[in-house]
Amino acid sequence: MFHSVSIKCFILSCVCALSSSNTDQRGKARFVIDYERNDFLLDSKPFRYVSGSMHYFRVPRELWKDRFYKMRYAGLNAVQTYIYWKGHESQDGIYDFDGNLDIEAYFAEASKVGLYVILRLGPYIDAEVDMGGLPFWILSNNPEAKLRTADPSFMKFVDRWFAVLLPKVKKHLVNNGGNILMVQVENEYGSYPACDYEYTSTLRDLVLRHLGADTVLFTTDGNADGYLKCGKIPGAYATVDFGAGSDVKSAFRALRHFEPKGPLVNSEYYTGWLDFWGERHSKADGKLVADSLYQILALNASVNLYVFHGGTSFGFMSGGLDNPYRPCPTSYDYDAPISEAGDLSTKYYLIKDVIEKYFIASKLPAPTNTTKKAYGKVQISPVIKLMDIIRSSKSLVFRPQEVLSKKPLTFEQLRQDGGYVVYCTKLKTNFKDPSVLKVGGVGDRGYIYHNQVLTGRLDNSQKLYQIGLHGKKGDDLCILVENQGRVSYGMSINQKKGILGNVTLGNSILEDWIMYPLPFNNTMKLFEAVKLIKKDSKDRYGRNVNTGLFIGSFTVPQGEDPADTFLDMTGWNKGIAFINERNLGRYWPVQGPQITLFIPSVFLNPFPGLNRIVLFEQEQAPCRSRSDCFIRLVDEHLIDTSVPE
Repeated sequence: MFHSVSIKCFILSCVCALSSSNTDQRGKARFVIDYERNDFLLDSKPFRYVSGSMHYFRVPRELWKDRFYKMRYAGLNAVQTYIYWKGHESQDGIYDFDGNLDIEAYFAEASKVGLYVILRLGPYIDAEVDMGGLPFWILSNNPEAKLRTADPSFMKFVDRWFAVLLPKVKKHLVNNGGNILMVQVENEYGSYPACDYEYTSTLRDLVLRHLGADTVLFTTDGNADGYLKCGKIPGAYATVDFGAGSDVKSAFRALRHFEPKGPLVNSEYYTGWLDFWGERHSKADGKLVADSLYQILALNASVNLYVFHGGTSFGFMSGGLDNPYRPCPTSYDYDAPISEAGDLSTKYYLIKDVIEKYFIASKLPAPTNTTKKAYGKVQISPVIKLMDIIRSSKSLVFRPQEVLSKKPLTFEQLRQDGGYVVYCTKLKTNFKDPSVLKVGGVGDRGYIYHNQVLTGRLDNSQKLYQIGLHGKKGDDLCILVENQGRVSYGMSINQKKGILGNVTLGNSILEDWIMYPLPFNNTMKLFEAVKLIKKDSKDRYGRNVNTGLFIGSFTVPQGEDPADTFLDMTGWNKGIAFINERNLGRYWPVQGPQITLFIPSVFLNPFPGLNRIVLFEQEQAPCRSRSDCFIRLVDEHLIDTSVPE
């Protein structure tokens, strides 16, 4: 455990250090770029930062303090984060800065332990999040909007968003007495083929108008001329990104082509890499990461370690890449120095040792890893079958009313962000046996139900868009479509979800569809509905339930505080998991590499409160009998398991 007296003294000293010179008596900016000495200056003294990325939206607010302390103990003097527009404005014109989205509390908490902030505004951020952090409803308002360009149908929303966001940022700038050193405009724009200079210049001017002309702006791009050509914005300092094992001097060479003078900065020095469902967990050798960091610091460069603590893409946050489509898992562990569950790795200590060769070693009390508990087996029982959900009036407690349309509508046309949509129609004639059922496209995974029996699947990753089907007049045809996460990088960030285009059977276009949205975005209402449906259904779903909603509960042992734990989904197939009205995210253990979902202790109710788990299984539950229907809560995170060949 930490020594509370030492921490209190440490925090007070950091607050004093950050606030002692908030106002420069000469009226000059506190933080500037010194182009003559190739350095940053803070209060007229040479300064460089060693920061680490930790996204506020991926870490429960209650854990920020713990993670910041561990970053500071490693020798970091700054934290870097993106601003997650989509999280703050999930609905058009409705803003949320509460709870885990309270960015001002994040800045203040970082300041308490002596961390400056490197802020990446966006509006686009990538970060392996759905649509790169852009709100999906932009495409609902205009499906043809040219994202990340000067297109007025895009920029009007950026302008409105920045007018709300930037006043909250301004008061925390270091030049205004806060702890934000620098502000990034856009993100790796040189990798985006649009290369719209009017757009990036407009963004720059917009930011400066709100934040002030003395704000230090920067850009981040790959370390090659081709990236910097479109990524560099006049008036914003260019920085680059590269990972371990690079020839460090060569990696900075492109930066000097665009910034002949000024400090060297690597804004994304990769400590690991992202994961994809069905692919091995990415790893980066700790010694190699430490060795290359040493070389970067030897050049007097500033550096941000991406990521220092990755956290979790809770809910439907995770995105994916395209060509082919590859969705990212729920875990954003990233093989980072601080694990998803907040544990300190060997890589962490190797990095700490390197930093201490260039900066004064931390004298803080050593942090400890949190306790992990295996709460064991939890019995799960069926609540309602998948195809019964759309027919139950009680499900309207948590799902929107169905929508009728001649042709299938996309998620964006339905103004739905994530989750699922069930598309249903009735066949109006007999079809020859077999006929080909074909969709123009699917985003991303579809399940075809013929007269309520699962008869085939569609899959965007594998380009599977058709099956054989023997349809007769009056038959019911339903297609459940899952959005696995919008593309987060590249030109396909405008990717639509749901059924794309027409659905044909034989030579006939199927029309007159009923769409049942299942967004799972109101978890409080979901738990309320599950309780109502369970009470009504009693035991009529006793066995052999393959898909639908399931529920279970457990209590933390008396006399114990709740501890971090992991939801082991072994035996289940694919779906989403909730605990105590929180969406833990997607599970897909048959695909791997992630088997368990992280449950932070702060999500649990202490004894004698119940901890309720709700599962939505979309493929195959292991519930052939009551005894087969369970999950386990374990004390080990399984994110590096085997994957299908």
